[in-house]
Amino acid sequence: MNSQNPSFLGLDAEQPEPAAARAVILPLPFERTVSYGKGTADGPRALLDASAYVELYDEELRTEDHSRQIHTAEPFDPAADLELSEAMAEIQDHAREWMQSGKFLVSIGGEHSLTYPLVAAAQEVFSGPMGVVQFDAHADLRDEYEGTRFSHAAVMRRIVDDLSLPTLAVGIRSLSGPEAKLVQDRGLPVIWSHEWHEDARSGSLERFAAYLDQLPEQIYLTFDLDFLDPSLLPGTGTPEPGGGEWHPTMAALRYLFEHKTVVAMDVVELAPEPDRTVSDFVAAKLVYKSLGYRLGLSPKG
Repeated sequence: MNSQNPSFLGLDAEQPEPAAARAVILPLPFERTVSYGKGTADGPRALLDASAYVELYDEELRTEDHSRQIHTAEPFDPAADLELSEAMAEIQDHAREWMQSGKFLVSIGGEHSLTYPLVAAAQEVFSGPMGVVQFDAHADLRDEYEGTRFSHAAVMRRIVDDLSLPTLAVGIRSLSGPEAKLVQDRGLPVIWSHEWHEDARSGSLERFAAYLDQLPEQIYLTFDLDFLDPSLLPGTGTPEPGGGEWHPTMAALRYLFEHKTVVAMDVVELAPEPDRTVSDFVAAKLVYKSLGYRLGLSPKG
């Protein structure tokens, strides 16, 4: 990568070429439908910049071998004058090419709406049943929001309705009445924020494990950073109190990667704050931990 497009972990010349990598970081600075705080278009660059300060040795995994198996792709952002449906199609086509290469694709955003074309690409590439695990503060189950079906607030509705995929939502603590009715009427699996914290206090993953068992072997993981509590990660467009803490979240992610085949993932909704880099660093560390679990622990990693 050149100086204008930093590589993940700041390795630059040390990172492998795509053919030799096991994982690819795809920056997607896509922001079209944000409805409160803005700035997610700057999220990928901020995450990459902060990642240069992440220590490569993982004290939990006791290795840093996976740090040399990651390639950072050039950022991709559809032209601003495209209709949303056309932009989604371009993201899907671009992501499909990376997934077809056999690399584990980690897309970093950008707003949450981009998850829909990423999941659609995964559905095309990976044969057999697939489920989606969503770490998030918001249900994102509106049929449309502010005049578009492709809003960040409707992304999981597109996945449930348009792609007909089973899902598990974790950490939800903000939704509308119609979304709550949809969850109830359809029996959509949700671990509410208060349930998550009950389990975290007792150190239990039983509820998470039970829901996960109901999903297919193949999983697409979408991690909206507003899942985390604002005291840990304040730099996101729609922060909500009552979010996840670091170690229980890592325990759940490790369990997911150990017990399912995560085929691809995204980390979205980082909105960098001026003169404060804590959110950027936490997001970068989360990506690195996830890659460690995927490349080092996943049963089919």
